[in-house]
Amino acid sequence: MTPLDTIIFILYGLLIIFVGNYLSRSKGGKRDSQSYFFAGKTLPWWLVGTSIIAANISAEQFIGMSGSGYAIGLGIATYEWLAALVILLVAKFFLPVFVKKEIFTMPQFLAVRYSDSLKTVLAFFWLALFIFVNLTSIVYLGALALKTIFGIRLIYGIFGLAIFSLLYTIFNGLKAIASTDIIQVFFLMGGGILTTILSIRAVSDGEGCLEGCRLVYALAPEKFHMILQKSSPGFEYLPGIRAIFGGIWIAAIYYFGANQYIIQKALGSKDLREAQRGMVFAGFLKLLLPLVVVVPGIVAFVLHADITKPDEAYPWLLSSFIPSGVKGLVFAALIAAIVSSLSAIINSTSTIFTIDIYKVFMKKDASEDDMVRVGRISGIVAMLIAACIAPLLGTIDQAFQFIQEYTGMISPGIVAIFILGIFWKKTTSNAAFTGVILSIPISVALKFVFSEMPFLDQMVLAFFLTSLLIIIISLLEQKKVTPKYIQLESHWFRTGKVFNILSLVILLILLLLYSVFW
Repeated sequence: MTPLDTIIFILYGLLIIFVGNYLSRSKGGKRDSQSYFFAGKTLPWWLVGTSIIAANISAEQFIGMSGSGYAIGLGIATYEWLAALVILLVAKFFLPVFVKKEIFTMPQFLAVRYSDSLKTVLAFFWLALFIFVNLTSIVYLGALALKTIFGIRLIYGIFGLAIFSLLYTIFNGLKAIASTDIIQVFFLMGGGILTTILSIRAVSDGEGCLEGCRLVYALAPEKFHMILQKSSPGFEYLPGIRAIFGGIWIAAIYYFGANQYIIQKALGSKDLREAQRGMVFAGFLKLLLPLVVVVPGIVAFVLHADITKPDEAYPWLLSSFIPSGVKGLVFAALIAAIVSSLSAIINSTSTIFTIDIYKVFMKKDASEDDMVRVGRISGIVAMLIAACIAPLLGTIDQAFQFIQEYTGMISPGIVAIFILGIFWKKTTSNAAFTGVILSIPISVALKFVFSEMPFLDQMVLAFFLTSLLIIIISLLEQKKVTPKYIQLESHWFRTGKVFNILSLVILLILLLLYSVFW
């Protein structure tokens, strides 16, 4: 990093802090809980879409997914491309239910549909997941990039990222995050595409990007298959055709349909139609992301990167092939992805703690000022805990796979109780509670009993076993419908012409991509 790169990066940091603090200021100087946690329900579609992507794309994609691109190839893009389709399904079938029932947190949905006890158990579970898996892994991978490029000690990078993400998030809430996310996405998409172009040009030795693309494909054709063969490296992560029709759907439905820090962006929108348009916009951005986060890993493989483990592929490209001046911009893109995700998770962690724990168990008559204050304090505590634990991840080879595998142990049960809770009136509270509690032992048992089975297959099997258990218990209770069932109305699921046309375009693009890279 030259002085010019450092100046560019510092200017980026100052811009984010200024925008986050200036544009999110409330009139009169006071901020209520809806404004702090849900941006006062004022977000337009373009901020909903960019905020979802900014929360979604982080170090686990730039570093982790590039590492998987290096080790496995384009097949890992299945997570991104299928997610575009899942986002559309969530927007059409999940989001209307949340909006019509005035749901603001995922634990709140469980209380409305099932029981307060289930809500409380999963509220604590989500807090633990956000802190010990999501925040921890993201801040670790970001610090790994700082170490590789700057030579900064890992512990300094971890706490530096933690403090930076708190500077504009903790005081201003979701509106600050949404206000800066449009800038963050510009940096992460623009800088990411620039990294891809420059690294591909390096393969061609200056003969142009098209020649570089031809050489990358010619030198590593085995890296451009979406459907892996059993003999392919990484088959245990992407088990052939089953990866497309199996566990990735469970992971994606959980992530985009029952995950607070994603759904919260849509719930902060002006209305349902605006939220749905924002989600279809996010779907288009998901189609582009493999170009930014997977292809660089493949290029690093072609260039015989001098690295010791796959997760070092992306930082190696930045330090080896990005020229002075541009490097500061590209590095800002990487940090933008990291801090925007950290900010989203911090905000959602504080939202769940404040609304579902503090206001319920600690101070039922909490004022708006109390809730905002507790939200800020809980966000700081969550980030500090994650920063202290993050160095322990240094022994993991592919962090992206770590996140997917361990999140995959709990997502089958949660997806089961959300789908059955919305679409099957007979699902009982006892059945849901038993199912979600036993889903983790079921997943762990499958991991040890069928240790050779790919974890995506274990995930879909765990989902069906958990769903079957919930259905059996519900039927045994012999209730025609449960007292808290959701009375669905057909008009809830009618979507506008713009949403329908754009959804069809995304589907056609997906069919084309899979037919080309089959």
